[in-house]
Amino acid sequence: MTNPSTLRPSEHASTTETPAFASVILAGERTERDALRDHSGVDCKALIDIGGASMIRRVIDALSASRCITSISLSGPERACVQADAKLAELVEQQRVAWSPAAGTPSTSADHMLRGFPSDQPVLLTTADHPLLSSEIVEHFCREAAVSGCDVIIGLAPYELVKSTYPDLKKTVLRFRDGNYCGCNLFAFTTEQGRRAADFWRRVEKDRKKPLVVIGLLGWWSVIRYRLGWLTLDGALERLSRKLGLRLGAVILPYANAAVDVDSVADYQLVQQYANPAAGSGGERD
Repeated sequence: MTNPSTLRPSEHASTTETPAFASVILAGERTERDALRDHSGVDCKALIDIGGASMIRRVIDALSASRCITSISLSGPERACVQADAKLAELVEQQRVAWSPAAGTPSTSADHMLRGFPSDQPVLLTTADHPLLSSEIVEHFCREAAVSGCDVIIGLAPYELVKSTYPDLKKTVLRFRDGNYCGCNLFAFTTEQGRRAADFWRRVEKDRKKPLVVIGLLGWWSVIRYRLGWLTLDGALERLSRKLGLRLGAVILPYANAAVDVDSVADYQLVQQYANPAAGSGGERD
C-alpha cells in the first residue's frame, strides 16, 4: 500500500486533464425536530434561504459550474420538499439532477448512493448545508483528489485561515502537531475499494464532532499522541489507512468558505452576512 497523501496549497500537482467526477449531495434530515428549521420556517433544512436561494440550490449551482462534475445526484430531501422549491423541482423533473429518497442516516445514504455508480467512476460527495461552496473550491478539490493516488480523500481547511476569516464561526478543530484543521464536508471516492470507507463512517457517525473518539479507533497510543500534540495529520492518515486497508488522503484547501456549513441558528445568521445574492442560474451548464 502506498503512503496516504496530504496535498497542501503549495504542493499542487500540475495536470492539464480535467477529471470527471459524478457528484452526490446528502440532503436528508437528521432529526424530526430541528431548532434551525423552526427558526427558518421551512420543512426541510436544505430549503433554508441563503441570499435569495435555498442552500441546496446554491450547492447545485456550485457543482454545475464546475468543469470537473459530470452529474449531480441528490439523496433527499423528501419529495414534498423538492416540490416546495419550484426551481429544484424543475431540475429534478428535467432530469438535470437525479433525486432519490435519503436512507436512515448520512452514512447509509452515502453507501446507498455510491453503490449506484459504475465501479470505476470517481465520486465527489458533499452536503446540502454548504451554501458558500463555489465551483472554484470544487475544481481545486477534484483536481487534487484525482492525482493523489488515494482511494478516499477528505477536504480540510487550515483552522487559522477559517478563524481569521470568520471569527464568530464555531467549528470542530482537528489539532495535529503540524497544524490545526477544520472539516469541509467534501469527500472524494476515486476507486471501488474506497467505497468501503462508508462502513467506517457508520461506526463513527454519531461521534463525528468528537475527534478523540475517532482517533481512539486507531488505538490508545494514538489518543495519547493526539492529546500531547505529537500526532501529525499524515501520521493519523497512515494509521487509519492501515486499519481500513485503504489509501486515505487529505487535500488542504486554501479557502475559508470551504469549511462553512450551517448546523445552527448562529451559523445561519453568520452565513447570511457573507452570502452573495443568488445568481438564479438554476443549475445551468455550459
